[in-house]
Amino acid sequence: MRRFSAPLPDPADKPVFWTVSISRLFDLFRDITLEFDDRAIIEPINLGFEEAAKHIRERMQTERCDAVIAAGSNAAYLKGRLPVPVVIAKASGFDVMQALARARRGTTQIGVITYQEPLPELAEFQAAFGLTIAQQTYVTAEDARERIDEMKAAGIRAIVGAGLITDLAEDAGLTGVFVYSAASIRVAFDDALELARLSRLEGGRGRSLPRADTRSHRHRLQDLRGDSAAMHAVREAITLYARSPATVLIQGETGTGKELAAQALHQQGPRARQPFIAINCGAVTESLLESELFGYEEGAFTGARRGGHPGLFEAAQHGTLFLDEIGEMPLALQTRLLRVLEEREVVRVGGTRPIPIDVRIVSATHCDLDVRVRDGRFRTDLFYRLAVLRLPLPALRERPEDCVPLALWSLTNALAALGVRAPVNLQAEVRACDNLLRAFAWPGNVRQLRNLMERVALYLAAQPLQALSPGFLLAVAPELGDPARATLPAQLPAAVGAIAPVRREADRDRDHDRHRPPDDLAEVVARFEGDREAAARYLGISRTTLWRRLRRAGLG
Repeated sequence: MRRFSAPLPDPADKPVFWTVSISRLFDLFRDITLEFDDRAIIEPINLGFEEAAKHIRERMQTERCDAVIAAGSNAAYLKGRLPVPVVIAKASGFDVMQALARARRGTTQIGVITYQEPLPELAEFQAAFGLTIAQQTYVTAEDARERIDEMKAAGIRAIVGAGLITDLAEDAGLTGVFVYSAASIRVAFDDALELARLSRLEGGRGRSLPRADTRSHRHRLQDLRGDSAAMHAVREAITLYARSPATVLIQGETGTGKELAAQALHQQGPRARQPFIAINCGAVTESLLESELFGYEEGAFTGARRGGHPGLFEAAQHGTLFLDEIGEMPLALQTRLLRVLEEREVVRVGGTRPIPIDVRIVSATHCDLDVRVRDGRFRTDLFYRLAVLRLPLPALRERPEDCVPLALWSLTNALAALGVRAPVNLQAEVRACDNLLRAFAWPGNVRQLRNLMERVALYLAAQPLQALSPGFLLAVAPELGDPARATLPAQLPAAVGAIAPVRREADRDRDHDRHRPPDDLAEVVARFEGDREAAARYLGISRTTLWRRLRRAGLG
């Protein structure tokens, strides 16, 4: 559904947006720009990464820009490096389904490559339809080339991804299927308009928001949904902790909303109008993490850029730096982080000059840091510096009374994103599934529930007369019950039907075996002949999580 923001206060003073893109995304941005000519001044910048960042920083010394619009790895690179909000265009679940459908018309050997994080809903989709879709992630362009080469060697013939991925896939002689749709880009443009409107209402005409991840301006305390006593306690703790400059350690399982809680802490406190910068300490290598956090001087290492580069501590000046998965930080960097916390200054890699910083540190972990401290894998002194205030987040299974409200909210939003009006009796239908939702363990917590509701929305959009009954929910999401008894809905959405092959009896037998709980991690890895990427997809976890569990089990 197309979302229109409220008109800006002064139509003659339009907001200024710069779209940053390379490859085929540039053309899509250009086409959508024409639809917004009456509401904004939009200029395309056909550059990427550091070249784009430098270009924008130089121009902003003399020109005004209210927001930058970008997507994929390019947006992730820019969002902490510019003195202006970066609105990230994201491909929806429906975009992915349509891209897979287009890929399926040419071949059954399909791969998906995404930036940093895999698509958890893709693993669920494969299990439901008996498909084998290779999925990998990348961080740098070189990583992307390696993943594409690996897929090509494995027999993959079509790769779904963003512009960088599809271009590299075609360079390798494969079919590249672009994942973004015009609808998703329009959402990003609407988000930029809303951001500009709020900025002007709060700070006066022409004033742009400080450098920050735009998500910090979107997620607030009320976004931590749930009426359970546990969630009321979480919101009360955030309100209290926001008044203090002390470090906060957020602890919770994957999918419980740790970054959302960190953003709420930022928004509730006196630093709300300052930058909110986030980094996942377990998603990048030690050397890259060091230079990202602390910055580097010119000539610090081979390939270091001229003039050096400020780190995230400097980028978050006067704001909040969120260190996600802090338990994965290498010991050597733990020592450097401790020194920064104690001295309140940072020294860039290859430099000697201390740079004073005023940054609040919020960290998060899914693991038990007390155990890691006892095992010698995490510094005791750093632990106590990070955990001045602790914020535990409850798992969804610990607050089952929130399942129905969260499912209803997620499903309503997913239907709206597809341009489908929610049925008037949707609330009653979701409540009829209460026992089914409460009985499931939800290992992926709220994120898993939200992803599942996006899948349900696709089916309901394709079958307007279909009621959301417990039986229908089990058919769409067999993992909620006994997968061996689950059947698929008789009528599938067009995009899904184009992908799903005819399921032979042998396929069903193999699927039943796939859902059989493995004896241990070693068995799963062995089943995929040592392919940890495939094993992680099978288990529905990231490669980082699998690596961590293998190491904990002494198998790493």
